[in-house]
Amino acid sequence: MPAKPPHRRLARRLALTTTVLAASAGAVVTSVAVTPAGAATPRHHGNRTVDVQLLSFNDFHGNLEPPQGSSGTVAETQPDGTKKVIPAGGVEYLANSLRTARKGHPYTVTAAAGDIVGASPLLSGLFHDEPTIEAMNKLGLDVTSVGNHEFDEGRAELTRMQKGGCHPKDGCYEKGKTFKGADFPYLAANVTDEKTGKPILKPYTVWQHNGVKIGFIGVTLKGTPDVVTAEGVKGLKFGDEVETINKYAKELDRQGVKSIVALIHEGGLPSSGSYNYNCDTPGPGAGISGPIVDIAKKITPKVDALVTGHTHAAYTCTIPDPSGAPRTVTSAASFGRLYTDTTLTYDRRTKDIVRTSVKSPRTGNHVVNRDQPKAADMTSLIQRWNKLAAPVADKPVGYISADVNGRGSEAYEKPLGDVIADAQLEGLAPAGKGGAQITFMNPGGIRSDLAYKASGAEGDGVVTYGEAFTVQPFTNMMKSFDLTGAQLIAALQQQVSGPNQAEPKILQVSKGLTYTLDLTKTGADRIVTSSVKLNGQPIDPAKTYRVAANEFLAGGGDGFPAFKEGTNKLVGPSDLDVFIAYLGAHSSKGAPLAPPAPERITVVK
Repeated sequence: MPAKPPHRRLARRLALTTTVLAASAGAVVTSVAVTPAGAATPRHHGNRTVDVQLLSFNDFHGNLEPPQGSSGTVAETQPDGTKKVIPAGGVEYLANSLRTARKGHPYTVTAAAGDIVGASPLLSGLFHDEPTIEAMNKLGLDVTSVGNHEFDEGRAELTRMQKGGCHPKDGCYEKGKTFKGADFPYLAANVTDEKTGKPILKPYTVWQHNGVKIGFIGVTLKGTPDVVTAEGVKGLKFGDEVETINKYAKELDRQGVKSIVALIHEGGLPSSGSYNYNCDTPGPGAGISGPIVDIAKKITPKVDALVTGHTHAAYTCTIPDPSGAPRTVTSAASFGRLYTDTTLTYDRRTKDIVRTSVKSPRTGNHVVNRDQPKAADMTSLIQRWNKLAAPVADKPVGYISADVNGRGSEAYEKPLGDVIADAQLEGLAPAGKGGAQITFMNPGGIRSDLAYKASGAEGDGVVTYGEAFTVQPFTNMMKSFDLTGAQLIAALQQQVSGPNQAEPKILQVSKGLTYTLDLTKTGADRIVTSSVKLNGQPIDPAKTYRVAANEFLAGGGDGFPAFKEGTNKLVGPSDLDVFIAYLGAHSSKGAPLAPPAPERITVVK
């Protein structure tokens, strides 16, 4: 493979230089100049300070075309308290939004916080996300951290995303063209090789322009092995986010880089789902919960801003650093529906950031709305890859009578979750295919709604292969196995206890299994064990049941170790195959599939 030039985006005024780890002398400690959130910015004296525009987003997940259904909208709280739903997303609009935002800003850098690829719709996923990397190069992404989904296909494929080269099995997709890889660095500071202890990719990079230097450190959540298949993280170790960031912030400081931004693929949950919610009401950080809060409070004051992700939430918060000084923590939802604009005021004398709030009128989260012009180069990119995908993507595989929500509904039991669980049961119930009596589907594995009025031209109610793939993009193999009734109940309790206690992960269950979820209680007690029944009969703790789930869940993923205890395991078809087979068997143009009523999980509040 020919060596890739260090940076191909020569036309841009920005230069990104990669800092190589080296032994350094004693640390140089300087004080951090801070402007409290909401306070007036210090008076500029000549050219001592410059405003650097930081544009950021996260969890793009290969959504080149506008996402369907609720995945393609954002909520905006109106002055009267009502909420307005705004269609958003699509790389044609994201690129135009970022390019428009950059105008008039001589110092501008674009960063992301992981999951740029992985769990992608067919247009990107069919080609192992090469189209998304190409799009990110074109729209001017400067740097990103890795996320957990960057490991869906393993370390070697992530390395290919960075360095380029054709896919080892599928080869090159266009005659005479070799995939060039990312122009921007992927940062993986806390992901190390188990044998060598060294980071598998660069831990940090330094952006420079006209003497201004800003360091970027990138990490993914230390729990990545819990949300990725074992094969995807084989041979890798994931370190603590805080310890890693503090280590490399110290290293950058020793090299004279005093302005630092952390790109963290871990996030929080704001108290409101509206993108324009004031996270700092009634006090700094009061409107957000989740892992990022503790992380933010422990990261060294040497770091001036945190760009986060993973939870697909929208927030611009102020969380105090260990010294008590205010520091911004942002996340731009997911799927390219929002981008964040943050002003970093750089002091040339101290080489540090004068911390300012993202709450000023020209900064914060902005909607990537669809009533703006499309970026022509992105339109061409989409058309080119759609032409290659068309023979597979446009094939009808089923019909629906209305939207079948899988992500947008706030209910614990999702209509599309029921459909997927039933499809898995039907596919694995025959004795020769596993003999399953019960199936479970992890909610995070449902990547989209099935929209009745889709963006394509196939017609209302038609479900294409491409749309089905977007819902189930992992093509995880199904596994059937034996569990005792006690182990089955333990799995249900793990939805709301242990690592899932703060943020419950409610599994989607197949028809016949029913139980009560009592939210007035805490922990495992929220599962009313006496209510757990199969076809009306109470689950017997001593009896053996035949259970099926995708390989990720069967391996204990998402905090469900009870499934790992299964015995007599049998591998079946992929989750996508059984989903498509079910749609074909239970729908037609004249008799489309209707969204099922939620009758399996009774919720007590």
